[in-house]
Amino acid sequence: MRNLKITVTIATAVLLSLTAFSCKENKSTKETAVDHSSMKSDEMATTGAQSVSAKQVVADYMTIKDALVATNKEDAAKAGLAMGTALNNFDMSTYTEQQQKTLKDIIVDAKEHAEHISMSEIDHQREHFKALTKDVTDMIAITGADAKVYEMSCPMYDGGSNWLSSSKEVRNPYYGDEMLDCGKMEKELN
Repeated sequence: MRNLKITVTIATAVLLSLTAFSCKENKSTKETAVDHSSMKSDEMATTGAQSVSAKQVVADYMTIKDALVATNKEDAAKAGLAMGTALNNFDMSTYTEQQQKTLKDIIVDAKEHAEHISMSEIDHQREHFKALTKDVTDMIAITGADAKVYEMSCPMYDGGSNWLSSSKEVRNPYYGDEMLDCGKMEKELN
């Protein structure tokens, strides 16, 4: 019984210490927050439909998410590279001046996270995925989304973390097969 208590204590300490580490170069503490509740309907995407650029960013994000669910760092890295390219080629011409300013800030931050995902180990990829989720969520608040996008949450990872999914089914990218169905659907974004 004593050995079990020691083992559980050590395992808990290791888990807590692993989730407490963050990126040494976490320069992205600058916030590019978009206040979704204060956006007027005319501040949303001017075309009425999500742009091709935004669709590609969301598709690449979902590919990263699926790779992290599968604990596949190579596929996550490839999708991170693809997302970096999509962000570099993002066409903002159909958005208002204010939207373009906000999108530029989001894109700068998202490119940094996509770059880290493209060249890191799985744990570090997951750290950057958490920040990337905020960027993509903020982007969708401006661009809208043609397909259903659900905001999911995991209460366990890093004090609580969100991710986006195209399905209501919980598939946790922060823990993969260790805790695949840990979390819940919070809301539909579109």
